[in-house]
Amino acid sequence: MLEKSYDFGWELRRRRMAARLSLQQLGQRVHYSKSQLSKVERGIKRPTPELARLCDAELDARGDLARLVPLQHSQPPLPAPSSDDEVWLMQLRKDGSSSFQPVTRRDLIAVGAASVLTMGSGDPRSVSLAPEGAETLVDASRLLFDQFRRLGQASGPANVLPPLIAQTHSLEQLALRSGPHARRELLLLASRYAEYAGWMAQECGDDTAAIWWTERAVQLAAAGADTALAAYAQVRRSLISLYRGDVSDAVQLASHALSGDAPSRIRGLAAQHLAQARAMEGDHDACMRSLDRARELLEQDAADPAQPVLGASHVPDVVSMFTGWCLYDLGRPRQAAVLLDEETARIPTHAFRTRARYGVRRALAHAAAGDIDHACRIATEILPSIGLIHSSTVLADLRRLAHTLGRHARHRSVREIVPDLSDVLARSATS
Repeated sequence: MLEKSYDFGWELRRRRMAARLSLQQLGQRVHYSKSQLSKVERGIKRPTPELARLCDAELDARGDLARLVPLQHSQPPLPAPSSDDEVWLMQLRKDGSSSFQPVTRRDLIAVGAASVLTMGSGDPRSVSLAPEGAETLVDASRLLFDQFRRLGQASGPANVLPPLIAQTHSLEQLALRSGPHARRELLLLASRYAEYAGWMAQECGDDTAAIWWTERAVQLAAAGADTALAAYAQVRRSLISLYRGDVSDAVQLASHALSGDAPSRIRGLAAQHLAQARAMEGDHDACMRSLDRARELLEQDAADPAQPVLGASHVPDVVSMFTGWCLYDLGRPRQAAVLLDEETARIPTHAFRTRARYGVRRALAHAAAGDIDHACRIATEILPSIGLIHSSTVLADLRRLAHTLGRHARHRSVREIVPDLSDVLARSATS
């Protein structure tokens, strides 16, 4: 790592001198102190990926500087999809916490848990549902799904996950008792419940469970004659890889999903993730091409209005929002702030989780652009929502914001927000 720091520092100094900028001038443009940049150039201080991208954009290095400081990911690799015959175990504790664990039937018998109390009405296939009854169940479950998504915007994911799991199981069992048409509708709806359970598991910080539920969604969709969700599983895994800092894996997964014959919405979402990965690599041109491709594909989307939408459902223009975040990753925080401000203002007021997510990113963009007072005002407004939703992914961005504001510790606005910011982060670490 020290050798890489020296390589970056030498290249940064060479490009800075070629641009005829002093350390102080470059520091003013990227909002780092002269002393910090001096230590980075001499290889004494390790550069962050954020600093590398800011300097890359300012010195027009076209990704060469950014590539010298790749994201470091020390987390274990994501699990491969499992095809074991599984039993679901869920525990609901009196203190309000819960846990979910898929285990094989063999392991269940091995630990002696096969004798636990079960609830059921015999063989679910012994009584068939009348067509009108099945249709009513589909309609009611579809409406219920919308309420779960709304609840997920205003509550911690741990509160939403148990009923999602239970409803997924119920729909699968009801499908066994229905005629062919209703069976397909129920299985497809169950796959959307399972897919959303994957989102909530990721929001809980459990990537392994997120992958498991996404694969479960694929299996349920395939049973309902919808094979397109298999490509969407790659899109979801690419997003998880991005949050883990594994850019190369994200590129591979998103590229594979984009090159297939999946519906245009799924390929559009894949193009967005590919754009973000290219931004994190510092490749501006490739990022913009992927964003253009994403917009083209999403505009072609002819989704079934009777089925829940895949991906973000509370962002009016998801490509513009992604563009703003990509600009931040490309070291262009001022441009990013303008776009994120515009798009965040369009998010519905009841979508607390979505507003918190992009509120933190707005604050990050403004802070990186040197507008510390405005960044702190934004953060102050959204901290109550962050404490409400308990999102692992939002908290990851909030820690980045705390680190960025930490470079301006003497600033009055920073001193004022630090106690509340630290309190939210400390409570999240123990929840």
